[in-house]
Amino acid sequence: MEHEVFVPVPVLALLRTLGDPARVARCVPGLQQDADAASPLTGRLKLRAGGHTITYRGELLLTGPERDRFSVTGKGVEARGTGAVELALTIGLAAADGGTTIAYSGTADGDGRLVELEEGAALAAAHRLLDRFTQQLVTESLAAREEADAGAEADADADVDDAVAAEGLAGDEEGAVGAVGSGDEIRADDADGSAGDDPGSVYDSPVPSPSLDPVAGVEFTVPDEPPAEAAHARRTMIGRSAEEVDHAPPRGRYAPVPSPEAGGASTTLRWVAPAAALALASAVVLGRALRRRRP
Repeated sequence: MEHEVFVPVPVLALLRTLGDPARVARCVPGLQQDADAASPLTGRLKLRAGGHTITYRGELLLTGPERDRFSVTGKGVEARGTGAVELALTIGLAAADGGTTIAYSGTADGDGRLVELEEGAALAAAHRLLDRFTQQLVTESLAAREEADAGAEADADADVDDAVAAEGLAGDEEGAVGAVGSGDEIRADDADGSAGDDPGSVYDSPVPSPSLDPVAGVEFTVPDEPPAEAAHARRTMIGRSAEEVDHAPPRGRYAPVPSPEAGGASTTLRWVAPAAALALASAVVLGRALRRRRP
């Protein structure tokens, strides 16, 4: 069996991926790794061929590279059956314009359900398996290259930070040495100046007497009346002055309710006045009428 595929990935990236068994295991389609296996290429492999799915239990062994070539050997037995298969595969990498050409060549011998398939079904299944393996190999190679580039950038940034820190430490040491030297020079100058002069005692300097009152000499003035702006603002905020509020009767729900007696007296007086006027008018009319009837 021979199969050839071109991929837009450089040879070095593919070599790094094929040299890592864990990445190779992720590239094999249908491989289920055993949790307790020492090698990541040990487990179950599902192969679909001729409308049937055959599961093999076994192990793949990857060796290389040797002159840009890897060798793959494997053995497996059917999970449900008595058939077995042996594989010998060679993976060759050749640099091409814009990528790499991957050449697969190998043989597979076995018995059981694989032999019972139609002619050409096993070969088509092997080509399909290699194509899917190649696609995943390209994905893993690109991811590994991105990780390598990110790691290189991180290392470069760390080197730059270390260099900047080293320069800062060197500058700090030079500044400390300069500060020590300048301090020695200042102390020497002070010693020379003090030897030639006769400074007076600090107790001879006049000291002003502190005042007992900390606010002495400060005048405080309190205005008799608040300014017009403050009064206007106060009236604007509360609406009425304090005097108006004190003398004005309450309004609304707090207004005083008149007593019932006062209401009854006012109502009686309201009806007595018209009745008295009516009685007086009736008496006047009656007196005039009696005078006219007399002979």
